[in-house]
Amino acid sequence: MGVTVEMKISTRVELGIVALADIAVNSENGNTVSSAEIAERQNISQKYLEQIILGLRQGGFVKGQKGSHGGYLLSRPAEKIFLSEILNALDNNILADTYEADEAQANDIRSSVNSCLWDKMNSYMRRFTEQMTLADLIKEYKDSSGSGKTYMYYI
Repeated sequence: MGVTVEMKISTRVELGIVALADIAVNSENGNTVSSAEIAERQNISQKYLEQIILGLRQGGFVKGQKGSHGGYLLSRPAEKIFLSEILNALDNNILADTYEADEAQANDIRSSVNSCLWDKMNSYMRRFTEQMTLADLIKEYKDSSGSGKTYMYYI
């Protein structure tokens, strides 16, 4: 019998990653992507999406272009945008370390559980997200959309 562990992430983080992927896929020909287009394609409230995009702009992932053909573009290639950066920009608690035990609690069960389980899981998540790029997600999307299969990443 297998065990499934699912990490809960905020809607803000999930939709931020979705928005970045949408921008990357739909701006490959150099065209900007508007928040209205993303909201419609991804079934997201445009008002909420604009708040998320503001965080992505502040994080240095997208740049806006004003005017009649305004919208968003990635500020750097998808191959240079790492998942860890996105997670940290939108919610800096996801990859944060677990609590540090003081010396009085160094031998209690909680510190052992933290050391053996949570610290190792956090370390794995950090390494995984530091290696995975936005381009990796886009490649998976393109590969799966052509084959009719759908894959979900749980973070």
